Amino acid sequence: MTPAPVIIAIDGRSGAGKTTLAIELAARLRGHHKVSLFHLEDIYPGWNGLTAGIERYVSTVLKPLSRGEQAIWTSWDWEKHYDGDTRVTMPAEIVIVEGVGAAAAEAQPLLSAVVWADSPEDIRRTRALNRDGGTYEPFWDQWAEQEDAWLAGDDVPRRADIRVLNRADGSAPADVLQLLPYLPVLAPALAPELSARRGLNLRAERLEVRPDAARLFERLYGSSANAVWLDSSNAASPPAGESPSTERSRFSILADDGGMFGQAVTHRSGESIIAAGSATAKVTGPFFRWLDTVWGRKAVRTPEGYPGDFTLGWLGTLGYELKRETGGTDVSAPTPDAALIFAGRAVVLDHAEGTVWLLALDSPDAENWLSSSREAVAAAPTFSAEAAPDERAPQAGGSTAVVLPGQMAFSSRDTEQAYKAKIAAAQHEIGEGNSYEICLTTTLSARLPAAAAPPWGTYLALRRRNPAPFASYLRFGGLTVASTSPERFLKITSDGGMRAEPIKGTRRRAADPVRDAQLRHDLATSLKDRAENIMIVDLLRNDLSHFAVPGSVTVSRLCEIESYATVHQLVSTIDARLLPGSPRAEAVAACFPAGSMTGAPKISTMAILDRLEGAPRGIYSGAIGYFSLNGATDLAVAIRTLVITADAGDGSSGGAMAELTLGVGGAITSDSVPDEEYEEIRIKAFGVLSALGAEFPGV
Repeated sequence: MTPAPVIIAIDGRSGAGKTTLAIELAARLRGHHKVSLFHLEDIYPGWNGLTAGIERYVSTVLKPLSRGEQAIWTSWDWEKHYDGDTRVTMPAEIVIVEGVGAAAAEAQPLLSAVVWADSPEDIRRTRALNRDGGTYEPFWDQWAEQEDAWLAGDDVPRRADIRVLNRADGSAPADVLQLLPYLPVLAPALAPELSARRGLNLRAERLEVRPDAARLFERLYGSSANAVWLDSSNAASPPAGESPSTERSRFSILADDGGMFGQAVTHRSGESIIAAGSATAKVTGPFFRWLDTVWGRKAVRTPEGYPGDFTLGWLGTLGYELKRETGGTDVSAPTPDAALIFAGRAVVLDHAEGTVWLLALDSPDAENWLSSSREAVAAAPTFSAEAAPDERAPQAGGSTAVVLPGQMAFSSRDTEQAYKAKIAAAQHEIGEGNSYEICLTTTLSARLPAAAAPPWGTYLALRRRNPAPFASYLRFGGLTVASTSPERFLKITSDGGMRAEPIKGTRRRAADPVRDAQLRHDLATSLKDRAENIMIVDLLRNDLSHFAVPGSVTVSRLCEIESYATVHQLVSTIDARLLPGSPRAEAVAACFPAGSMTGAPKISTMAILDRLEGAPRGIYSGAIGYFSLNGATDLAVAIRTLVITADAGDGSSGGAMAELTLGVGGAITSDSVPDEEYEEIRIKAFGVLSALGAEFPGV
């Protein structure tokens, strides 16, 4: 008797391509494992024998195999329409069982994982009859009725760990194999398959050109359902004399989830849905635990001469409600708790050197992508920092038009009176000793016809009006994130350097230089703002210390002013060294969510915020950035961030609708003045609202 095997069931209706999928998958897995394969079509007792066949399969095949014993079973002779010879299926490290009913309810307790193969009925019928010839055709309807009756009471597709749309183009086996190692129960057995991804070859090409990033992104990824642009939109004119801001703004990353290695994941309330080509997997469990399985260990070498930290990997956003995994309470949000794509190829713009890097994991489709990307870069207009904005991106008539159809009217979750009442309640909590700084927030929202808020044009308007080092445009189907964030949440370099750069303290910009200088001086000399910033610095020193080399946590900048298009900000920098061997996903989780968006102490203050705010924050207050294959990450705090959600309409007008949300907030301390705090959230909202031609609600 051998140890109990891993058993993978491949189920689906007749003609869904299960047999071919199983054979191809077994062949690929045999590179690292001993694999046994069983086909249910060999055991069904005739054309009306689906139910009986499932019973035979479970009792005579699946049960002994699940114990690591050989299965001795009676085959069916389809020509004689009677029982055939006795056969033996040997146990193995991995057993694949395939056929209609392979994952039936009776079989479920004995299975490690279930793959459900989908295919349109016309394709299924053609495929099945081409395979079995005319012998099946007279019985197609009879067998289909049995499938319908079985599935009416046994929802295998809903229970499946992986669903694959089998297009019969040869892509299904590779897509399924990408996802199988993500299933926790299979991860130990499929460790060789996961490890193989850490020896990938990265191809890199350097082009001496400075293309217009917006035009290039649209040319490359304008039609991609899922795409990310980490923009660094103030790269052309960073704040004078601010070298840290210059460092943050050096690179822009453009990518989608296309190609052989492309994947996308969304996580909600403890469940991750991961898509790879034609296949989709459902994985339950904490997000950061899943992230640890796919990121944090160096999988590629940095190309020679390449100056960036991003060497392909995962890009996207983490929502604030992931706090449930880091000490916060469990709150559900209408937007995903995490949404990421895996980019096996990307374009990186180096704004400092005026160059473009094309990065691609070596694969059969890499050369074609490199060639088409070279052409796209060559065809894109050249960026000129000296050119007027209208010359770089025309206001109308071009592909990067930024004129919005009309003014957008936002409403606020809290009236001015209600928000000030919450400020008083926060100060009461502070007075009771339950917190010493509470970062209170509210949400502005607008619902309007989708045509009135085209996501691409809306983002271009935002980046023009309010350029920022961590600007970003993220598209995940009907969800768009348009951010002009100036704040870094956390950076971890491939060699273990750690950095957080919290912002606490804000003043508006003024058109008059004298008044603008006065506002900057007021912020620099404000004891209250300085105290707020120092409290968060102390919190982040503690967060970083959980996975830092002892004694390595330092504050390299404290309460320095950085000026942006619409605001002056008070910024500090905390550095540390990651303890060698530490799990990088856990190091990120130890700092999440950003202390500048919670207050301190973090866990108790998050509970207070749940009570005061009474609603989820969603993507706002979370993070946006990348998790690179060399172990590096760079994440911004999701502030100054517009979230656009498209839907099919509310039924009244029949047209598609869009909901826009903008989170705003500020730190409340015992010294806070409600009028000043309310004015601060208006200032923070101004950069986004003014770009949309909108005003703060109530003005």
